[in-house]
Amino acid sequence: MKVVITEKPSVARDIASVLKITGKKKGYIEGRGCAITWAFGHLVTLLEPGEYDPALKRWSLDSLPFIPDEFKLKLIENRGVAEQFETIKKLCQAADEIVCATDAGREGELIFRYILALSGCEEKPVKRLWLSSLTPDAIKEAFKDLKDGHDYDPLYAAAKCRSESDWIVGLNATRCFTVRHGRLAAGDDRVLWSIGRVQTPVLAMIVQRDDEIMKFRSNAFWELTTKYRDVIFKYVGDRFDHPEKAQGLLEKMTGQPFTITDVTGKQKKEQPPQLLDLTTLQREINKTHGLSAADTLAATQNLYEAKLVTYPRTDSRYLSADMKPRVSKILEQLKALRAAQIEPLDLTQLPFTKRIIDDKKVTDHHAVIPTGMLPRSLGANEQLVYEVITTQFIAAFYPVCTKKITTVEGESADVKFQAKGTQVLDLGWTVLFPKKKKKKKDYEEQVLPAFEKGENGEHEPTTREGKTKPPKAFTENSLLGAMEAAGKWVDDDTLREALKERGIGTPATRAAIIETLIRRSYICREKKQVRATDMGRCLIGLIHDPLLKSPEMTGEWEAKLKQIERSEAQASDFMEGIFSYTRTLIENSTTQLDTHRIGDCPRCGKNVIKGKSAYGCSGWKEGCTFVLKPEYKGLKLTPNQVQVLLQMRVLPYPVHIEDQLRLLLLNTQSDLMDIALPSAEQQKSGKASP
Repeated sequence: MKVVITEKPSVARDIASVLKITGKKKGYIEGRGCAITWAFGHLVTLLEPGEYDPALKRWSLDSLPFIPDEFKLKLIENRGVAEQFETIKKLCQAADEIVCATDAGREGELIFRYILALSGCEEKPVKRLWLSSLTPDAIKEAFKDLKDGHDYDPLYAAAKCRSESDWIVGLNATRCFTVRHGRLAAGDDRVLWSIGRVQTPVLAMIVQRDDEIMKFRSNAFWELTTKYRDVIFKYVGDRFDHPEKAQGLLEKMTGQPFTITDVTGKQKKEQPPQLLDLTTLQREINKTHGLSAADTLAATQNLYEAKLVTYPRTDSRYLSADMKPRVSKILEQLKALRAAQIEPLDLTQLPFTKRIIDDKKVTDHHAVIPTGMLPRSLGANEQLVYEVITTQFIAAFYPVCTKKITTVEGESADVKFQAKGTQVLDLGWTVLFPKKKKKKKDYEEQVLPAFEKGENGEHEPTTREGKTKPPKAFTENSLLGAMEAAGKWVDDDTLREALKERGIGTPATRAAIIETLIRRSYICREKKQVRATDMGRCLIGLIHDPLLKSPEMTGEWEAKLKQIERSEAQASDFMEGIFSYTRTLIENSTTQLDTHRIGDCPRCGKNVIKGKSAYGCSGWKEGCTFVLKPEYKGLKLTPNQVQVLLQMRVLPYPVHIEDQLRLLLLNTQSDLMDIALPSAEQQKSGKASP
C-alpha cells in the first residue's frame, strides 16, 4: 500500500479527486491501493525542558544554558491531533511506500519528517511530490515525476536546524532575561520577556527607527526658485541654512531678466514590472491598500488552495524556461476576464526576457502567477490579491513605457536655475496601472512649453522656507523591505535581489514575525505605521548583547540555512555555532558587563551613569545637564527602577524630565509596566504631564 501525507485535509481531497480515490474513512481517503491522509499543519513539536528533566520546570539562571544532547519530539497539544496522528501512524507502519505531499518548502518538509520520526517510520521508502500549484494538470504531472524523498534530505537538515536553533536561542534567552529582569518593581508580578532569534532583531529595528524619529530635531532651510513662462525653475546649488544668503541672491536677481542657456532632451525607457514573489506582493498590497502582510498571505494561500494562483511562499520573481508553453495558455484562459488587456499581446511571440525567464533564479518555486483557472466568488481580500497578481502577470509581457525627459537650464544675474519636465511618448505597460492623483505638482512632472536657447524675459524669483523632516516610521511595506534586505533600506530591485540571500526570516515567516511581536505587545499598528510599544522599547533596552539585536547576524544565519539546503554547508557546523553563541550570550548576560551604565539619556542619547550622589549624563562635558537624584520625598529609586524608566523613554525631548520620572514612579503601585505614558500628541506639544 502507498500512503500519501498532505499538510491539510483540503489538499488531500484535491489529490484524491485527481487520482479518482473515493473511499472516505475517518482521517483518510482510500482506494486503488493508496491511502491519502493529512496533518493539520504542524502536528509534532520539540519537547519542553521540563519534559527532559522535571527540575528544569523551575526557571533558574543556574540551569542555563540548557541544550539537549538529543532533541526529542512530542505531539502538539491541540484538539484532535492525537487521534489524527494515530491514524497517520498506523497507515505509515502498514505502508510499502510513503509519499510526502506537504507544502513544497522548508516547513512542509519539517512537518512530514517530524511525523515520520515520531511514527518510527524513517526507514520506510519515501517519495516526494513537489507541487507549484494545485490544478489537476499540475497534480497529475507531479505524480508522474515523483522524486526520491532522500533528494530533499538537505532541505530537511536546514528545516531541522531552523527549528532547533530557534528553540535553543529563544528558550535560553527568554528564561535568562525573564529571571534577571522580570520583576521591574516591588510586588510579585513578573514580566515574561520573550526573546527570539528572528523576532528580537526585527523589534530592535523598529525601536531604533522610533528613537531616530523621537530624537530628531527639525532644522529650517530656505529654497530659491523662480517662475518663468509659468514653469518653476529651481536654484541648482544647495539649499540655504540661513535666509540672508537666499535673500541676497533674490535681491541680486530682482529686476534682471531670466535667460534660457540650454535645452536638452533624452528618452528614458521604463521596463515592465517583474513578476511577484510573496514579499513584493505583501509590500505592494500594504502600500496601496493597507492590507497587513499576514492577511495578504492568508488570502494568497486561499487562492492557491482554490487552484487560482501558484504556490505563494516563494522568494523568486522569475519563471523557469519550461514554463514558456504554459504562459501562453494561461493568458489565453485569462481572456475571459481581461480580454481588452490581453488583446494587444501576441501570444505566439511573447517577449520572454531575462527579467521573466531565468532558471538560475528559480530555486524551490517560481514567481506567484495565476494558474488560468477562473474564479467564481471570492472574498474581498482574495479578490484584491487576485487582481494584483493577474495585472502584474499581464503587465510583465507589455512593451516598455517610453518617456522624454527635458532639462532646461537658465540664469539671471549669473544665478543658475534648472527645470525638468516629463512627456510620456508611449504608455506601454503603465496603461494597466491607473495614475494616482498627486497632491501637488512635482518638479520633474511639469508640462514644459517649447523653450529656445538664448530667449529671455521677466521672471518671478522667490524664496521658500522649509523644515527638515524626521525619518518615516516603519509601515509593514517598508518593514518587510528592511527584513528582506537584512535591515538595510534598499529600493533598487537588483540590489534587493542580491541581499535576499541574507534577509531576516523567509517569505513564509515574515508576516508571522510581525504578528508575533504585536501579539506579545512589543509593537502595535497605528493606522499604516508599525511602532514599538513602551514594553518593546524596554526589552531592547535590557539587551546589551548587540548580536541578539543584529539584523545582519540574523541574516547571516538565514544565509547559512540556505547553504545547508543546497548542500554547500554542514548542519553540524551551523548548530555548533548556535551552541557557542548561546553559551556566550548567557555568560555575558549573567556577568554585569557595564556596571555603571544605567540607560540612555532622554535629552541627548548618551549613557546615563551612576555617580556618587545622583544619576547623570556621561555627556555633561558636551553641555548635557540631565541629572536625576535617587531620592524624592523620602522615596528611594533603585538602579533597576531608574534603568527601566529610562529604557521606556518617557519623553522624546523632555520638559522637566526629572520631575516626570519621579512622579511616574510615585504613581506606580506595583509594576512599572502599568505606567500611563503621555500620548504622542502631548509629547509633540510639550504639554505632557505624568
